[in-house]
Amino acid sequence: MAKKVPRVISDGKVRCAWCTSQDIYIDYHDHEWGRPVHDDQVLFEFLVLESFQAGLSWITILKKRENFRKAFAGFDVKKVAKFDERKIEALMQDEGIIRNRLKVHAAINNAKFFIAIQKEFGSFDKYIWGFVGGKPIVNKPKTLKHIAPYTDISNTITKDLTKRGFKFVGGTIMYAFMQAVGLVDDHVADCWVRRNSD
Repeated sequence: MAKKVPRVISDGKVRCAWCTSQDIYIDYHDHEWGRPVHDDQVLFEFLVLESFQAGLSWITILKKRENFRKAFAGFDVKKVAKFDERKIEALMQDEGIIRNRLKVHAAINNAKFFIAIQKEFGSFDKYIWGFVGGKPIVNKPKTLKHIAPYTDISNTITKDLTKRGFKFVGGTIMYAFMQAVGLVDDHVADCWVRRNSD
């Protein structure tokens, strides 16, 4: 039987159950998850990280986040879009990241189409926030069981991004992206972050 993770730790704050096992998780939950992001560079960072997370745990990605930043030029989308085969081979030798060739190619591919969206809409921020009318969708799930793995909106985003040429942007990945950048706020009803923002 799996050990139940306490939702209240030493600081006395109630948090979403998924984040209280390690300090890096707690910090991410308290200061980033569900908070609106409008910086294209950060949006690109999460798009890359979420695509690499597919099939893995988010804690694995968080622990390698700084390595990803170094490997992917600080998530400068213009630089990533220019990565060549030599750079790809170097990434495949980098033990600090997830060495998955398909995901590496997808990140470079997606950088090119990310730039195309910036040119079309003025920014990726304007494009992606358009799917939620410019305002976060605020849910108040009672428990993690009440949080869906994907939604109609995440599937719509997936469909549009796929049509534009993006890879590794399935409905579940895009819903996790939406949660990460604050397009949707899924902090449970009694989480201190939720109660602080109400």
